[in-house]
Order: sequence, then C-alpha cells, then structure tokens
Amino acid sequence: MGSAAAAAELRVRPAERGDASDVAALLEALGYPCSRDEAIERIGHFHDDPRQQLLLAELDGQACGLVSLLLNYSLTRGADVARITSMVVSPACHRQGIGRRLLREAELVARRAGAIRIEVTSNPRRAEAHAFYHGCGYTDGSRHFAKLLGD
Repeated sequence: MGSAAAAAELRVRPAERGDASDVAALLEALGYPCSRDEAIERIGHFHDDPRQQLLLAELDGQACGLVSLLLNYSLTRGADVARITSMVVSPACHRQGIGRRLLREAELVARRAGAIRIEVTSNPRRAEAHAFYHGCGYTDGSRHFAKLLGD
C-alpha cells in the first residue's frame, strides 16, 4: 500500500442512501453516469435484496471507491457463486491499495455467504483493470456475451 494510504485511514462499509452523491460520482468515473436521485434508487435495491452487497471505501472519511456483489445459485456448480457487478476506485486514489482492499472485502462477504467462487467481468478495453485482477490472483475465465434487450 502506498505511503499516503498507510498514513490515512481506509474504511470499507455498506453504502447507504445518504452516500448517493458519492456513488453517483464513482459510477461517473467508471463511465456509467447517473444522477444522485438515480443513485438513491440503485442503493435501495441493495438494501432490499440480501443477496446483493454494495460496499463503499472511504479514505479519511472521503469516498474513494466502491464494489458491488451479487450472490447467485449456479446450477452447473451446485452452489452459490459471487459476481462482482461493479468496482471502481476514484482516479485521484489509484495505486494506494484501495482496489485490493475492496476485492478482499468482496471475497470475505462471498465466503461468509457460502459462495464457492467469485467472478468479475471487465470490458476488453480496460487493460489496466485486467492486469490488476491478474495481480490479485484472478484468472481468465469463460468468454462473456451480452445483448441489450430494448424495444
């Protein structure tokens, strides 16, 4: 961990509706803009669903990252699998160990819930994120396909 983060207090906690402005700003940094009101609604989904978690990282009381996690039963594995559905660290806080801490917290939540595996998908253009996940012990897995379901 960098010296700045070592001297600062890093805390990870469940996100609350009052964190909506910070969550919106972090989602914007990830490339998914949303308003404060949209963030309030999104945070509410995590409070309403015990199989989802939204964790917020704070460095000296200032929001600096988040990770969201979904637990899902896998028919093929016969057990719960955890999926990281979003993760971001504020660009001003990169390289201070915050991403690694968020991953450790997500892994801890998944283990406590009985998940046997944790997965994360990342856009093919995010080479730095791929290197980060590899450095944290994640391996390349199945290829991910997506289709938008519009009108």
